[in-house]
Amino acid sequence: MLGAAVLQPAAGGNAAGKSLGAPAITANPGHVKVAGRTGSTEISWDTGNGSMGFVFVTTSNGKSVLFATGAKGSRVAPWIRHGTYAFELYGDDQRRTLLAAVTVSGTTESEASPRAMLLQGKARWLLVVALIVVVYIAVYLSSTGTLRTTFPTEPTTSPRPLYVGRNLLIGIAAFVCLDGVIFHTRLYVSILAPDSYAGRVAVITRAEKQRPASGLKEVLVLGDSRMAEGFSTTVADKLGSAAGLKFVNLTEPASSVNTWYYMLREVDPAARRYSAIIVPYGIGYEPSSADPLRVSMAAPLLRYADCFDFASGFQRWPGRFRAFMACILRGSAYQSDVVDLLEHPIARIKSVQQEPNRMKSRAAYKGRDYDLVGTTYDSRTGHVSFAPQLTEAQRQAIRKSLVRPSQSEMQYSMELQREWIPRILNRYSKSPAAIVVTPVPRGPFRELTGFSIAYHTFFPHLVTQRSFLALPEQTFDFLEKPEYYFDAYHLNAKGRERFTETLVTEVVGRLGSADSHAHCNSKSELTANPSAGSIHSLAVGDSSAENIMSGL
Repeated sequence: MLGAAVLQPAAGGNAAGKSLGAPAITANPGHVKVAGRTGSTEISWDTGNGSMGFVFVTTSNGKSVLFATGAKGSRVAPWIRHGTYAFELYGDDQRRTLLAAVTVSGTTESEASPRAMLLQGKARWLLVVALIVVVYIAVYLSSTGTLRTTFPTEPTTSPRPLYVGRNLLIGIAAFVCLDGVIFHTRLYVSILAPDSYAGRVAVITRAEKQRPASGLKEVLVLGDSRMAEGFSTTVADKLGSAAGLKFVNLTEPASSVNTWYYMLREVDPAARRYSAIIVPYGIGYEPSSADPLRVSMAAPLLRYADCFDFASGFQRWPGRFRAFMACILRGSAYQSDVVDLLEHPIARIKSVQQEPNRMKSRAAYKGRDYDLVGTTYDSRTGHVSFAPQLTEAQRQAIRKSLVRPSQSEMQYSMELQREWIPRILNRYSKSPAAIVVTPVPRGPFRELTGFSIAYHTFFPHLVTQRSFLALPEQTFDFLEKPEYYFDAYHLNAKGRERFTETLVTEVVGRLGSADSHAHCNSKSELTANPSAGSIHSLAVGDSSAENIMSGL
């Protein structure tokens, strides 16, 4: 992904007496590299005066459709293909008052610009030359005997032993150290493209590490795009304030459970920062084609010692090798980002400077404002009948979400959760933090492949030294209706509010019960043994824990 597109303002009419700022529309990124069938970009707009705005998209064939409405907001366009798309912000639905416009271009990997291909080739050769130079210098300087004062034309004819094997290892070690200095420190991480997968993870984890403590009981929420679209921190804080809770959102689209583990290690190294951590589980899929994405996303969080554990989270050997190398030579995971930086250095600087605004937009996000009421799906034929109010862009996004994953991809997703959620539990085995394991709503169409899988198959033999709180698998069944979704997997604004209300209510109730239970146990033990300390966790042998386990 490249940097944010340059805004193209246009003359437009603001409401008289209400001018609060210039109307604006941006695309992030503005130049989309289409890997596979489609790519995506995020469109953000603001009329500047609070009046209603209408965003239309026009493709290269001249067809225009309504993309979004509202005074301000942002929406992802996941259907970008090769070509150009003009996104225009109007002050009316008749397209008479143009406020601002931005152009998005899609380029397939094979159709990259000659300049980008040239820079990419130069970058590869530069790395090769650097490696050769480092190895040669190491071989030359570490040889025995008097140091030569002139450049040797035939070093191999020297009577002195050069210890080629030893010096080769020294050269490789020097190259690894150079990679470590550049990529394993904040030197390069601080200038990662904020709109890239690695950049977004780096930004949100860095912001959370630097965030001062609120003084309340903080509850951290993890998850992928289903939780990112479904959980609202604003709604959660309103409901949890009475119980003294503060919710922290660390969800990130396209992330997987092993990435959550490393995110937790980054923001909570002592494993004692949060009162509770919400970990979602549910049916999903992990295609092997997404291995480079997963490696890139976790790269800012990896350490040298993670090479074997992180690589084990990949199904195929190419993915495992890529993951292993990302831990040792982290620069290998940043190749595309480095090329993008060399091609668009000014755009990268501007994009990094917009990081605070991007974090504010993330916190203010309220969800998508349309639903699937009137849309039907036939699982036998794959035919979709759309509701008439949906735009063509919305229909394309829905079609894309209905692509059926293979059974092996879903099985692999389940195996990842079985392996890495217990690791999260074990990491907090000696912490007072409560681990809340919650299901996620499965979707509006029960006919989709995999929805018949029982949730208890995720953790058939969960054994851990630390107890945990689990919400019943039926908790969110009431949300599995078209009115609460904007595609086959993600909740809309209405579903987002209902999901958050239910989740927070359940979490507050269970945390309160756990605290009461621990308090009762503490009083009993103090009566029997005055020197005993208080217990703040739910014992595995308790009846309530047994009920939770039976639910899984």
